[in-house]
Amino acid sequence: MTDVKGKWALITGANRGIGYRIAKFMAEKGCNLILHSRSLEHTKKVLEEVRALGVEAFDVEAELSKPEDVRKMIEKINASGKPVDILFNDAGLQVAYRVEYYKTPVEDYVTSFYINTIAPMMLCYEYIPKMIERGFGRVINTTSGIRNEPEQAGYSASKAALDKVTSDLAGKLDGTDVIISLTDPGWCRTDLGGPNAPNDPDSVIPGIVLGAFVDDKKSGRNFGAQDFTGMTLEEALKKAEGLKQLFK
Repeated sequence: MTDVKGKWALITGANRGIGYRIAKFMAEKGCNLILHSRSLEHTKKVLEEVRALGVEAFDVEAELSKPEDVRKMIEKINASGKPVDILFNDAGLQVAYRVEYYKTPVEDYVTSFYINTIAPMMLCYEYIPKMIERGFGRVINTTSGIRNEPEQAGYSASKAALDKVTSDLAGKLDGTDVIISLTDPGWCRTDLGGPNAPNDPDSVIPGIVLGAFVDDKKSGRNFGAQDFTGMTLEEALKKAEGLKQLFK
């Protein structure tokens, strides 16, 4: 199991929902944190909470639908001198549920792809080469299990695209100590999932963080968080070792 104590993790969407739970869990394991949200006002609470756990942390802001904001955030992180050892691309947006899906506007796709695909890949392209240079890195991209729902076409298509580029990169990184994975939290009662979702957001632990702790040099797996609910981290890692790699 990878020891994350003293390493630095960047978590997008860290102020609420799944990202908030990732932040708290990683801090409890001694990992230093870079916490992203759309506004620094939103990260005040989680920033105080993780620092109280004894780790270093700072926050950054960016509207992920604007590539120029993502670039500014990258510049701020780089100027801090802190390495991004672990990248959680957790932030996501479900634009709308279109009952009349044949009338889905183009904007649904544009906004969804900027936030759910392009912004995560901008961060991957910035930090994976540096991870390779240092000989260590973990990237965890949050995906979705939505299938056969044209009502959510923009969201599901953008997540499918993220799956594809993650799988393609995995084939290049496999066998190294830079490991890229997907994680699917399942349908949870968060701001994105809504109040009718079947799963408590706390159920994502430990499955949602497995990609940060795997230590077997296997890239390109999809860790369905609900498959690990109730397990210890050690139990979940043992089960994760047997999962199929997407690019093979």
